Amino acid sequence: MPEGTITWEPSARRVRGTKGDTTVVDSRRPILVWEPGQAVPLYAFPREDVRTDLLRPAAAPETGRHSGSEVFYDLVLEDGETVADAAWTFPGEELAGYIAFEWFQRVGRGLDHWFEEEEEIFIHPRDPYKRVDALLSSRHVQVEIGGVVVADTRTPVLLFETRLPTRYYIPRKDVRLDLFTPTELRTGCPYKGTAEYWSLADQGAEVPPNIAWSYPDPIPAAQAVRGHIAFYNEAVDIIVDGERLERPVTNFSSSLKAQREPAR
Repeated sequence: MPEGTITWEPSARRVRGTKGDTTVVDSRRPILVWEPGQAVPLYAFPREDVRTDLLRPAAAPETGRHSGSEVFYDLVLEDGETVADAAWTFPGEELAGYIAFEWFQRVGRGLDHWFEEEEEIFIHPRDPYKRVDALLSSRHVQVEIGGVVVADTRTPVLLFETRLPTRYYIPRKDVRLDLFTPTELRTGCPYKGTAEYWSLADQGAEVPPNIAWSYPDPIPAAQAVRGHIAFYNEAVDIIVDGERLERPVTNFSSSLKAQREPAR
């Protein structure tokens, strides 16, 4: 599609969004919208499927975001709680009858919980053009940090995710967890679930914190990685069947580098 073009398509999924105990949107006619320059889609909903009685023209709209949108709404709940700039409409006539919402877990404001049918989804809608395949493998996978082998397995799970490098999930028993310390970080993924993290106990090895993660209770589609541990290929050395892989450059690379460098 030409640069700067909003694209969208209808979805057959029932989608609900809530704030606290209040259902703000419940739609069987949502659309998926891809904004220019954004890697993931968002949902927008017919105005009739939205609790518009809870929306007020934004007191201080942050115009210019969301493809140049100029109409923003504050969400005002019945108990008086107000969420600024929680919703908006897109410019132009094509999507004039639709309202979109921010997702709290993605930007820190907006609706708290989202459901496709009866399954809760996190961070952003799942992209129908993105695949996540977790496959059992017999490859010999080793992970090295600073020349030390911290994981060694012949029963990994390889996770193939569109536009990301292959992630090598290693059974917990094959990871030197005595070299790591669990952290408080938790992140959500709409394709896998909620992840927990570990940092290397000896930070002198020049790796960023939260270098390893696991999904203790993944969603049904990613059950094969349950309890396995993966490492950022971007910051550790991974050897597969005797071949040392190049470290990929991804959208995680800059943030990992920033975490590793001391503050100035």
